[in-house]
Amino acid sequence: MTGGMEARAERVGRTRQVLLLCAFLGVSGAGAEPLRYSVAEETESGTFLASLANDLRLGAGELAARGCRIVSDQNTGLLLLNPLTGDLLLGEKLDREELCGPTEPCVLPFQVLLEKPFQIFRAELWVRDVNDHSPVFLEREIPLKILESTTPGAAFLLEGAQDLDVGTNNLRNYTISANTYFHINVHARGEGNLYPELVLDRALDREQLPELSLTLTAVDGGSPPRSGTALVRILVLDINDNAPEFAQSLYKVQVPEDSPVGSLVAAVSARDLDAGSNGEIVYAFFYATERILKTFQINPTSGSLYLKIELNYEEMQNYTITIQAQDGGGLSGKCTVVVQVTDVNDNAPELLLSSLLTSVSENSAETIVAVFKIRDKDSGNNAKMVCSIQDDLPFLLKPSVENFYTLVTKTTLDRETMDEYNITITVTDMGTPRLKTQHNITLFVSDVNDNAPAFTQTSYTLFIQENNSPALHMGSVSATDRDAGANAQVTYSLLQPQDPSLPLDSLVSINADNGHLFALRALDFEALQAFEFLVGATDRGAPALSSQARVRVQVLDANDNAPFVLYPLQNGSAPCTELVPRAAEPGYLVSKVVAVDGDSGQNAWLSYQLLKATEPGLFSVWAHNGEVRTARLLSERDAAKHRLLLLVKDNGEPPLSASVTLHVLLVDGFSQPYLPLLPEAAAAAAQTDPLTVYLVIALASVSSLFLFSVLAFVGVRLCRRGRAGLEGGCSVPEGHFPGHLVDVSGTGTLSQSYQYEVCLKGGSGTSEFKFLKPIISNVQFQSTGREVEEYPAFQRDLGFW
Repeated sequence: MTGGMEARAERVGRTRQVLLLCAFLGVSGAGAEPLRYSVAEETESGTFLASLANDLRLGAGELAARGCRIVSDQNTGLLLLNPLTGDLLLGEKLDREELCGPTEPCVLPFQVLLEKPFQIFRAELWVRDVNDHSPVFLEREIPLKILESTTPGAAFLLEGAQDLDVGTNNLRNYTISANTYFHINVHARGEGNLYPELVLDRALDREQLPELSLTLTAVDGGSPPRSGTALVRILVLDINDNAPEFAQSLYKVQVPEDSPVGSLVAAVSARDLDAGSNGEIVYAFFYATERILKTFQINPTSGSLYLKIELNYEEMQNYTITIQAQDGGGLSGKCTVVVQVTDVNDNAPELLLSSLLTSVSENSAETIVAVFKIRDKDSGNNAKMVCSIQDDLPFLLKPSVENFYTLVTKTTLDRETMDEYNITITVTDMGTPRLKTQHNITLFVSDVNDNAPAFTQTSYTLFIQENNSPALHMGSVSATDRDAGANAQVTYSLLQPQDPSLPLDSLVSINADNGHLFALRALDFEALQAFEFLVGATDRGAPALSSQARVRVQVLDANDNAPFVLYPLQNGSAPCTELVPRAAEPGYLVSKVVAVDGDSGQNAWLSYQLLKATEPGLFSVWAHNGEVRTARLLSERDAAKHRLLLLVKDNGEPPLSASVTLHVLLVDGFSQPYLPLLPEAAAAAAQTDPLTVYLVIALASVSSLFLFSVLAFVGVRLCRRGRAGLEGGCSVPEGHFPGHLVDVSGTGTLSQSYQYEVCLKGGSGTSEFKFLKPIISNVQFQSTGREVEEYPAFQRDLGFW
């Protein structure tokens, strides 16, 4: 006994393992389309079915390496796998009727298990039926008792044959051997079975024919057809004129599928008016099928019908049962009981995916994400289902025919807002209690290049010191792209400037990857103070999107230009000599040093100072405007010739400077005869080449002619105006004015432009000028760099000493 209990416990443990393995395999293989193979029953073992390696898209050696094997919750010896070739072979000869019974089609599920790495594939073996069974009668001899008083046309149901084959190979017809008393009618029952009915053609006479034997033949639809026979032995009875009669010929009952075993299904009742043994009734199934005999049992005395096993609505919804009531005299009556199995909500809804997308491109129009079908094996309200998803998702469920649904996008998706969606499809039936099934779908939103790069600023201002080193990093621009992958990879470039004269390619370069800007060469503030250009940012999408930003480069000035002296000229020609009358008052304007600086700002602020003088203290220079003035009264003891060394300095860091030499000649009056040049001027003139001398002489001649013309014109005008009222009169001098006493260019740096009335002193008899006060002042110089512009206008105004 102990050994039996241990064996039983071992079988229970193995059963649990198999159930757990089946459940695990069922879960892991859910949602995948199974591999399907077909084989006819009775095929010899070892027959090649398919190349499993090709179907799994694996090499034959890879199957063996990954530990491939066949797993089934049925007989594992049905199929064999050759791990070397990857061929699927039939393990043994199959009997479809033994494996599936009347179920059609006959599908044997199995799984292909790969252990390294772990992977499961679902597969099915479809066993095709062959006509290998002939129709068989349960009883080789069918006894039939018929009263001799039976009238022609009476029908007698006979036992039907059973054919284990299905489809076209199943039972198709009945025939009876030739006779003059009976013929056969064939009727179909609710379960699809055919039953023969023996019909009496002429009245029987027991005294002439007490017994009759006929051969009943059942033929199937196979090719070639098979048949089976039974002997119908008919006994003609003496008159028992009352047969049992049922209260009703048809009983219809409804039984819930969850009814317990042993529960009452129905109670039939018949009565017989005869007495004695002819009135005793016995109830029994009339040639019931094997399924009915397994499912129901009947009390032969009371006619009560009970359940023997549990019902399953999903397997069988209706049972048609024929019950016979037979009396002691051999007469019988029959009724039909139709048992309708009612559904109980014991099956949760199922969701079967037909197609599924794992990713959807953003900005796509209405896109079908998934196509699936829902079903419930129950019926009625238990099979009515409601399908739904979360409300806060941009998706929509659209119902179709045959319980098909499509999951589509409600609006265009934006990856930048949400790049992944977890969608839960919930299917709930309307039964009591309600059952539901949920299926989760993860959908990724793939990127589309719908965002152009965006600069952090619409415009950038960069500052760079002039005289920079080449390849100097000036600054950076930055742009970001909200897309992903290649669509977010930004490339920077320089765009063609609006000013075509700007040589941008030789000034600036940009790093295409990070937007760093570099100066390609040294910049010169005096040549280029600022310039602007556009920078483009382009992504690598298809098509590529771009944006642009404006960059302004401001060149900062460096003190790299020394002051340049415009006056006095320092061109190596004859030095400039300023004439100063000895009667000049202190503060008399001797000359003005005019200088400019190519820099800007404080680098161009100029200051002037006197570095060296022949006689210190005689002259001074104003620091801000460069005016050279007398510091005191002149005396006879002062030397006639003076040499002043002036320094012009800017305000840069470090400061740059230039020096200029100014020659001053003290004269007693403007009528003083020609004064020889200073030794330095003579030496410079001696060193001048002949061409320079010729140019100077030509310029002096033209200037002299122009001067004389102007003096004559001015003299005539003044004499005409003052002829009537001016004392002493003013007339045009008869003598000529010495050209060497007039300084045309030397007075161009005075802070004011002077015009004088030129007249002869009345009654003097000399040729001296009358030195008068200026009557017009129209030009004033400032040390702002405008001296160059105003200097020619200043030269047009004549001043005389």
